[in-house]
This record gives sequence, C-alpha cells and structure tokens, in this order.
Amino acid sequence: MCGFIGLLKAKKQMLEVSERQEFENRLSIIDHRGPDDQGCFEDEDIILGFRRLSIIDIDKGNQPFAYEDERYWIVFNGEIYNYIELRESLQQEGIDFATESDTEVIIALFSKQGVDCFKQLRGMFSILIWDKHAQCLYGARDPFGIKPFYYKETEKGTYFASEKKSLLSKFEQINQQGLQHYFTFQYVPEPITMNQEVNRLEPGTYFIKQQNNPITCVRYFEPSFQTKEYTDHQWVDKIKATLDQSVQMHMRSDVAVGSFLSGGIDSSLIVALAKQYHPNIKTFSVGFEQEGYSEIDVAKETANKLGVENYSYIISPEEYVEKLPKIIWHLDDPLADPACVPLYFVAKEAKKHVTVVLSGEGADELFGGYNIYHEPDSLRVFESIPTLVKNLLAQIANILPEGVKGKSFLTRGTTPLRQRYIGNAKMFEETEKNSLLKKYHQDYRYQNVTAPFYDQIGNEPAVHQMQYIDIQTWLRGDILLKADKMTMAHSLELRVPFLDKEVFQLAREIPVNKKIANGTTKDILRQAARGIVPDHVLDRKKLGFPVPIRHWLKNELYSWALNLIQESQTEHILDKEVIFDLLEDHCMDKRDNSRKLWTVLMFMLWHQIYVEDKFDITELQAEDKTESKLVQVS
Repeated sequence: MCGFIGLLKAKKQMLEVSERQEFENRLSIIDHRGPDDQGCFEDEDIILGFRRLSIIDIDKGNQPFAYEDERYWIVFNGEIYNYIELRESLQQEGIDFATESDTEVIIALFSKQGVDCFKQLRGMFSILIWDKHAQCLYGARDPFGIKPFYYKETEKGTYFASEKKSLLSKFEQINQQGLQHYFTFQYVPEPITMNQEVNRLEPGTYFIKQQNNPITCVRYFEPSFQTKEYTDHQWVDKIKATLDQSVQMHMRSDVAVGSFLSGGIDSSLIVALAKQYHPNIKTFSVGFEQEGYSEIDVAKETANKLGVENYSYIISPEEYVEKLPKIIWHLDDPLADPACVPLYFVAKEAKKHVTVVLSGEGADELFGGYNIYHEPDSLRVFESIPTLVKNLLAQIANILPEGVKGKSFLTRGTTPLRQRYIGNAKMFEETEKNSLLKKYHQDYRYQNVTAPFYDQIGNEPAVHQMQYIDIQTWLRGDILLKADKMTMAHSLELRVPFLDKEVFQLAREIPVNKKIANGTTKDILRQAARGIVPDHVLDRKKLGFPVPIRHWLKNELYSWALNLIQESQTEHILDKEVIFDLLEDHCMDKRDNSRKLWTVLMFMLWHQIYVEDKFDITELQAEDKTESKLVQVS
C-alpha cells in the first residue's frame, strides 16, 4: 500500500534543484499514505515518487521498482491478492524473480503481455509503468475504483498522483460541471473533479501516454449482468465458497488484520469468515449517543456471539465538527456523506491495533442491498396505466404542494427510471440548483452523468439498471472514495472482499428475484449467511451508517452551521438567502432539509480550506493524536 506522484515531462531534461524540491514537497503531502518508506527515480523523461506503507515485509521490493535492466520502472498503490498464483504461473514459463513482491509480479506480467496483463490482476490498484525503450507511460486502475488515480496536464508535462492535493500548488478554477453535479449527487462524479485542471482515471481503465501526445484511455473491464438459473441451495453453496475464498485471499499480510463491524449483515459476514483464518481478529465499531443512531450494541452482541474482540467508540457532536476540516482536507473534493466522519473515527481506533482492516463495501451494489431497489415493484401498477392518464397524473403531481401525501409516489410512478434514478442519493433538483447557484448552466443537468450508463444497460430489468447506475456512480464516487481517504488518513489499509473479481462474476449471474425477495433485500446473500452470521443481524432492518445531523442542526450544531454560512466567502457562487431559508425551515420543522444543508455546508468548508486558505494546512496534515474514549468488549 502506498501513494505515488509522477511527472511525464514535456521536455527532455532533468529537473532543476528548485523543481526537484517542489516535487518532493508534493510527495510529502501524502506521507499519511506511506509513512514507512520513500523512493524517487528520475531520468530526462520522467520522475516518479513513492510513499510506502509496509504490509508484507518479506522482500517486498522497493519502489520505484526497476525491471529488465531498467527498461521498465513501476510505482503502484494497492495490493494484488493473486500475485502468488501469477508468479507461479510465470515461473513455469521460465521467468525468474529477484523478490517475493507483488510489484515484481505486475511488471514481469506486463513485460510479457503488455496492457492485457491488467485483466489478470485480482486486487485493488493504481499503477504507473514507464517503458524507457518505447518512451511510453502506461497506467491502470482497478475494476471498481477502490484506489484513486488523479492526473493533470501542465506546461511542465503531465502529473499523475494518488491524491489530488499533490497536484495543487495554488487555487485553480472551480469546475462548473463538478459544482453543479456535486449539489445533486453529494459528490463530484468521475472522471472530473471540483478543480477544472484535474481529472481522474476511471475504474477498469488503462491509459497510454507519450510525451506531447494526448492520453489514450481504454476500458479493460465493464460491469455487466448475465443471469443464470440455479436452485437456492446451489446459489447458497456458490456464494459461501466464493466469499470464503475472497476473504482468505484478502487476509494475506505480515501485519495484524482487523475488521470493521457494524450492525449489518455485510461486515458481520466478513468477520465470521475471517475468524476461520484469524481466530484472534479484532473488530471496531462507532456510534452516537443519540437514540436510534448507534449500532454499537448490535455490534457488541455480534462480536460476543462470534467470539471476537470488539472496540467501540462514541462520537460527540463537538468532536464530529472539530474533525470536519481535517476530513474534508483528506477527501480532496467536497463529499456530503455524513458517514465520512464515523468512518474517520473508526479508522483512527483501528489503527491503534492493526495496520489492515476488512470491510463490507460493495455488497449492497453487487447483491441488491438498498431498500430503494424495491421501488420498481412498488411502482408496477403504473405499467398498466395508459400514457394519456399517466401524463395527467404527472401534471397533478407537479401542482401538489411539497409534503402532500402521495405526491412523491405519483411523481416517481409517472417518471421513467432513467430520468428519476441517478444513484443512491439525490440532493438538489435542477430547479432548486437554479435558485441556489448564482451561475446555473442548463447544459450541465445531472441526467447527463447517468444517460450513457442507461444507454449501456437499458435492456436489463429495472433493478439491474439501478445496480449498474450505483456501481458506476455512487460506489466509486462516494462509498469507495470515503473508504480510501478516511482509512489512509490514519495510514490504515482497507480491504473490501465483496469487491473481488470472482465475487462479482458470481453476483452478476444472480437473478433479480433472488436478490429482492421475501420482503427484503440481498435475500440470497442472507440465506448464504444463515448459520454463519447470528440471527439478530439477519433479521433486523438495514440502517446503513446513521448520523444524527437532522437533530444536531436544530440544536448542538445550529450555531456552527449559521456561522459557517455567514463567514463563507461563497456569495459569488451561492445565494445565501436560499440557504438561510433552508436552515430556518429545517429548525421550524417545516421540512427535513438536513441533507441539503449538509451538502451546502461541506462545500463551504471545502471552499474555506482549498480556496480561501482559512486553515493551516500543516495542522490539517498533522497526525491526529488526541486521546480517545476507547471501550473494549471481549
């Protein structure tokens, strides 16, 4: 696990002393991604910098790593879980290895197969490979976007990095598309960022880049569905075997491995399977004092029944707000998912005991776990209604006041899926953004993001379409982004066994009626977990990662929110009167505006950090060493 930064130079020349120092300063910004080691390589064409977090210590192979008499140079961020099997296969073909590292396996495979090698990698990765003979730079990102990958074109050349902040020397122009999309999605959808000059390499993509030529990007992996018919018993056996193997491979490490544990099925199943290979595995949970907003009690009960240690932590409203600037700095772009904060705290606690943690990200997207996946069935009645009548119902819904019972049902039932569903979160509608934003562009409507994906998956059942949209947007834009950034903030490596190539190959074959069935979600996964996961987990309602901001914004956090709105230098971007009205209506219980307010507040905080320079970056970058209220449960 590591972080990297690279520069493919526009001109053939070595960096001057001041330029080299600037490059090393950019690398030092991401010390948290790799506190154990640092390395650099430079020739007249390229410079590569690397920070390493040591996970497998046996002859790991320093990076940047040279191969084949220094023809190839590689840096990569991630872990390749099938590197042992790949190395054995290459050895059978006569290839010798100087190290036991997955780094050398990647570059050896690349030297033999070229860009086709990326399809064989089972793991999470962002990779840069420089071929000195061909004078060509290659890069690749894992199929689901578990690890980040940013790049930026400049006069000096093209920069590549694990974090966007390494590419920013001063404030640059806000991306208007990113701005508008953020206020709908609660994140900036890939491949763009909130900075006009910086983009992201998309998941499942590799690129080819030669000096003074444009980047050529190629998709090597595209998620799809290909359902098959098996009995429930057969599905259960397949799921158990595939997940068990994935968890086993994800536990390859020479350092302590733990696991996050919430009150849900996903993390509980991961812990139960991991315990077979690591009986003393430690688990970590967080929650809040607000009633109904903590799963700690459930996690403790689960840990007791599974026979594992559990460490839990209660987050107060005060420290929640206190850590927000540091969290937003780590995120690079604004992200309005309140679950970022508990994830930050649970990662902080886990790092005191382990260097690697397992987590359940991806299960909902692959196995159909979100409650909104019930919607196509609940709206099925509209399929038999004539178009003329549906148009009339749509007009009625449009004129009904907000909050009137039935308005949402009529609106959703008379709106085609591709127009109404953009992923698991929708904050502001286009009409609302037109009022909120001082500059609103009709060409940047949020449907522009999802339309290409619907075009690719349009013949699939509605639930599969929704899963596909979530995989292509929500999963990489929110779930995996916060998972990577919040754990790496504490130099903690996160591994996600559900987002394994073999697990996906199985999940894509499961029919909708095996996922959304018996009045629940992830039905066939629940059946597979029965007998492995305690029943109290399987039979409870899904909560996700609940955060009591709805209550806090009326009480504990009201003054903080009001001050942030007043002090934020965003009058040229946002209409503050609209925001004050949202806050007032929320506090008067006219409507729940908490998520919309949080979306605005997180943008304002991001603006203070990255545009207004209101915070001391060295303070934000400093390691978090505050004392914690840690409770251990055996």
